[in-house]
Amino acid sequence: MQRMHDPTKTTSVLAKQISLFGISSQQLATYLESFTLPSYRIKQILHAIYRERATSIAEITTLSANLRQQLTESGFTIGLPQIAETFRSTDGTERYLVRCSDRELVETVWMPEGDDGETGDGSEAADEEATRTWRRATICISSQVGCAVNCQFCLTAKLGVKRNLTAGEIAGQVAVVLNRHRVDPEKSRINLVFMGMGEPFLNYDNFIAAVRLLVQEMGIAESRMTVSTAGILPGIERLAQEPIRPKLALSLNASNDTVREAIMPITRKWDIAALLAALKSFPLRPRERLTFEYVLLGGVNDLPEHARELAALVLRSGLLAKVNLIAWNPGPGVPYSTPDGRHIEAFQQKLIAAGVPAFLRKPRGRDIYAACGQLKRTVAINLAPPTP
Repeated sequence: MQRMHDPTKTTSVLAKQISLFGISSQQLATYLESFTLPSYRIKQILHAIYRERATSIAEITTLSANLRQQLTESGFTIGLPQIAETFRSTDGTERYLVRCSDRELVETVWMPEGDDGETGDGSEAADEEATRTWRRATICISSQVGCAVNCQFCLTAKLGVKRNLTAGEIAGQVAVVLNRHRVDPEKSRINLVFMGMGEPFLNYDNFIAAVRLLVQEMGIAESRMTVSTAGILPGIERLAQEPIRPKLALSLNASNDTVREAIMPITRKWDIAALLAALKSFPLRPRERLTFEYVLLGGVNDLPEHARELAALVLRSGLLAKVNLIAWNPGPGVPYSTPDGRHIEAFQQKLIAAGVPAFLRKPRGRDIYAACGQLKRTVAINLAPPTP
């Protein structure tokens, strides 16, 4: 028989609302000590939160009505972030303004057919991109409100950084998008990319805690996740030690330090040589490749000599790696241009001819400011089409 909750034993932490989404099984057990619940009840609650993605205590119907009422009255809530506004692209991509508990807004993107970012990285997700065997989609996740790295070609940089997201707010973006599309990640192949607003490695502890939640509690394989960093060397070194981790992509964007420092000031702290040295110690799974992301900026880093220099750099590193080429996605107030398609293809072919695997990432949602580098919480009132 279930023992009744004694409200006199409720800890002071329950004096305010406690969000359950984002906490571990150990934390949940601690929070619910005063309820003296059997262990199977803890498992039922975790299953409802993470696998069924319940949005309220009332939806956890494996619990009695009386227990649900007690949990609610004691201040417990699921605490998922909310989709505040949705923008839909002509290509089917959706961009969401996601509201956190303090009403801060971050951005999350749903790409129903992905953007070919996994192509050639040696993973199961890459195999499916090649064969289109499974229904698949990619969710692009934010890790911070804004970003502090200040890459000159990125609209998010104009926001600066306001705060880190919690593990629950990071993983919660995935939950609310899956709920919106009624997708079960165990039946439909979902890929996750930590490439939204923010630098994940400047919020490392919450980022990796979210990864653990997504893998262990929500059941999404780590091999279906990719994290992109602008080059935070300590974060690369920490990720290399993780027993559960996404695939790694380095946002390189230049073939030498001079060009990279001009467009990515973080280079002053950790130059290309230091980053490549750290990557040499990064353990890879069977068939896995590291990814170098390379945003092509017209007349800045896209010339034939840059392609030759980039190929030499990758080959000289000895790393098992591939290059993802990304045509710059325009935004107001950012003084760069997008190379034309033939120019991009020529750059790609120079890399391939030199023996470097090179792939093109599709621009998805460019018309709604959902593409790579465009996330600036743009709202409907000023959603003018980006300048080509």
